[in-house]
Amino acid sequence: MRREVHPIEAESYRIMRSLVDLSHLGPLSRAVAERVIHASADLEYARSLLLDEAALRRGLRALRSGAPLVADARMVAAGITARESLCLVSDERVRDLAAREGITRSAAGFRLAFRLVGPGAVWVVGNAPTALFELLDLGADPALVVGLPVGFVGAAESKAALAASDLPSLTNVGTKGGSAVAAAAVNALLYFEGDEVPENGFGSRDGGAV
Repeated sequence: MRREVHPIEAESYRIMRSLVDLSHLGPLSRAVAERVIHASADLEYARSLLLDEAALRRGLRALRSGAPLVADARMVAAGITARESLCLVSDERVRDLAAREGITRSAAGFRLAFRLVGPGAVWVVGNAPTALFELLDLGADPALVVGLPVGFVGAAESKAALAASDLPSLTNVGTKGGSAVAAAAVNALLYFEGDEVPENGFGSRDGGAV
């Protein structure tokens, strides 16, 4: 998606690039890392992000083909500016399901969303580790999981479980994350300006971005 970049944003990226070198990354991995760092002003993501160029290519292809995009929280959905996403956390059916099953609304929202969208969706978690754990249990066969929940209870553990799974994913190590960061990662893919999704590239899930 082509977009006009405001001069303030351009200057912000220039400063960021003077502080951290991400030039060794594949094109999609670099786009994601830069936008996450730009959104958070946190250079630690250059070390903590687990980037997989092949997984990002798969996610981008899915997004460009119109695959469903599912978010765990309304703040995540609101931050994804280039297209609509499905967020069911406030749905009455989700409230009933959460109460009946004794799970969080975020987890229930993902359970219901999977019934609606099936395999091949792009799933985004920026808030609730319980939603990410639920997704890992669903057998959802996603195109991509952006798993960047924040917090001291379950966030690091859910992301470690995602990284250890066979699912195509983008995540990070540790407790940091959040709605703005998760949305920024998805926006990086949606804003990627290559006319064709690159067939080759590199990135790593085992050493972070740097």
